[in-house]
Order: sequence, then structure tokens, then C-alpha cells
Amino acid sequence: MNRLLLPLLLASSAVFAQDAVPTVRICDSSGCSDRPRDSASFQPEATDPVAEQRLLQLTEVARDDPRAAYDLGLRYFRGDGVRQDSYQALKWMRDAGERGVVSAQLALGRFYLMGLEEMGPDPAEAETWLSMAAAKGNKEARRLLPQAQAAKKDEKSAYEWREANRKNWYGGWYGTYSYYWYWGPNGWKYR
Repeated sequence: MNRLLLPLLLASSAVFAQDAVPTVRICDSSGCSDRPRDSASFQPEATDPVAEQRLLQLTEVARDDPRAAYDLGLRYFRGDGVRQDSYQALKWMRDAGERGVVSAQLALGRFYLMGLEEMGPDPAEAETWLSMAAAKGNKEARRLLPQAQAAKKDEKSAYEWREANRKNWYGGWYGTYSYYWYWGPNGWKYR
């Protein structure tokens, strides 16, 4: 009887030994698999020294030439030759727009009107940039400007309504409910 139990016990102990190592299910481009929790799944992309050098050169030129700043912002927006980065795209587009590049002003107006990735729309900012581009004769900016103004008006009225009704939304959370804990002379106290 011991001979029958021994292989069973060995097999079950091997199963329990496998369960002792905590695993996590990781899915990536190679598929899904259970891997130990302490395994590294991030594999940085190989960097191209030539591309990095070009980016550094374009950044230097962009500091002096607003058209290069627009170009750099566009590259960051599209991920063309650089890692796509909406923050850097806006930074360089704003730099170019502030220095008078009409295409950058139009692009900024569009970004702020529609929202850009994690950033939601900002109709007031869109109106500002589209007004600048429209004042310099850009037809697309003239066409989009009324949309930005209408969105700004709608957003303002929605904000005013939210503020007027905020106390009602939370069922009186602002005034009718009291706290269980309060700060007393010797620390926190429960009512």
C-alpha cells in the first residue's frame, strides 16, 4: 500500500511546489503565458544612435526656428522618427504658435477643440489659437472658429448649471450630513 501512495504523494507535492511560486498572467506580442511575479516584461526598444542624433539636431534648430519647432511638434504627434508623445507635441506646437507659425496655430486650435489623447477638449483655448490663425487669413481656422465659440458657450453654460446644482447632486452631502470623527484637544474623537 505504501508503494501506491508514494508516487501519488510525490506527484501531489510537485504540484504544490509549483503553486508555491506566485505567477501572473502576462499577455504581450508573443502571446499570453503564466510567468513568475518577479519576471521582467518590459523590453526597451533598441535605440538608433543616428535617429537620436537627428532628433538632437532638430531640437537645436527648433529652439531658433519656429518652423522647425512646428515640424518637431508634428513629428511627436505622429510618432514619425520619434516616440509618439502628446506632451512634447503640444510643447513644440505651442512654441511655434507663439512665434507666429500659422499652421501650428491651426493645429493647436484643432487639438484643443477635439481633445488630444488623454487631454479633453478646451474650447476657450481652441478659440484663442483659431482666432490667431484666422486673423492671419487661414480659411480652415475661420471655418472652425464658430465651432470653438459655440463649444465654449455650451461649456460655460454647462459649468454654470453644474455649479448651481452641485449641492443637490450629492443629496445634501455639503450640509446635512456630519462627520463621525472630529479633531479634539487630545487628537481624533469619535462622536
